[in-house]
Amino acid sequence: MGFETLFFIIFAGGWLFGRIFEKIKLPGVLGMTLFGIGISAVYHLYGQQKGFWPQGFWEVVPFIKSLALIVILLRAGLGISRSELKNAGISVILMAFIPCLFEGAALMGLLIYFLDFSWKVAGLTSFMLAAVSPAVVVPSMLEIKSKGLGKRNGVITVILAGASVDDVFAITMFTMFLSIAVAGSQNTALTTMTYMPVSLVGGLASGLTLGFFLAWWFKRHHEAIRATEKVLLLLASAAFLVQVGNWIQLATLLGVMGTGFILLEKAEKQAHEIALKLGKIWIFAQIALFVIVGMSIDLSVVIAAGPKAILVIALGLVARSAGVMLATWPSKMHLAERIFCVIAYLPKATVQAALGGVALSYGLKEGHQVLAIAVLSIIFTAPLGLIGIRIGSRKLLGT
Repeated sequence: MGFETLFFIIFAGGWLFGRIFEKIKLPGVLGMTLFGIGISAVYHLYGQQKGFWPQGFWEVVPFIKSLALIVILLRAGLGISRSELKNAGISVILMAFIPCLFEGAALMGLLIYFLDFSWKVAGLTSFMLAAVSPAVVVPSMLEIKSKGLGKRNGVITVILAGASVDDVFAITMFTMFLSIAVAGSQNTALTTMTYMPVSLVGGLASGLTLGFFLAWWFKRHHEAIRATEKVLLLLASAAFLVQVGNWIQLATLLGVMGTGFILLEKAEKQAHEIALKLGKIWIFAQIALFVIVGMSIDLSVVIAAGPKAILVIALGLVARSAGVMLATWPSKMHLAERIFCVIAYLPKATVQAALGGVALSYGLKEGHQVLAIAVLSIIFTAPLGLIGIRIGSRKLLGT
């Protein structure tokens, strides 16, 4: 199969299945993932012959996943203003860490008990699973915000900012456990944990610096550089920042969101132009991301992992919900608004799609199971969360 044929199948089929699922009030990303699983089933059914995948295709997949994650984090940063953060108060910080820690800790024990994972692989799997999905949450919250709902006590801002940092924190923890699992040394474990605060602060600082520079540049050359060119410069800069961060072990994904935040603060007109363009780019990015993660799946492993994995995921959501209730306790939110925050923090998709295959690519023996659990978490929680958000926004939120 040539690249052109596969390109057509991924984007045309992914778009069609996404639209079909949206028509029946389910997340489009679920349809895209299931379409990818269908492609994988065809591959395993018809002989896994040489040439089925174009040469070099799987080598570019990690970049596609990384770029999709960058787009959604930039969109999240561009959707949060400083005044909204100030109004939301300490709950933003608490929502960024407490639910993730609650779920990650619970999942780690559950994976060891039910699936016999080593503590290292259980750690990386639990924090990969613990990340909330910006692909579901960010567009949903921006839509609710445009309707004027959830403004009174900063509910939407808390969810937008908290969920985005939650992702970065989860990815940082995942990376730490992955380093330990690959190296296998106790000294490496201690060094990695000690370095984590430096990684977070350094990653944020680098992103803020990039944001200030781009805001100055875009304002200075506003007329000379078109909006599309601004987006290309921003994406190229953000991708390079993430690559450098990977080399020197900084949490630059947090910095990517910070870049969007600074652009909105310092170059608001240009930021709105960029946000509009990124929304269009996300149409392509999400199709590629979710179809490809479905294509990566071995259905036999998913079926084998099924019942126990779903139980683990469900119990993890219970722990996450307790963390959300605790994190929103100091806020001004009413009980109904806090319950909506619980619902909004249920769906998983983006990080699981981006990181689900990493353990497998590093040769860890549980890699196939980790990927299967990641896909099951998308199938199980994405529709649950999106349907809950749609109903909850009408029933639980005021203006």
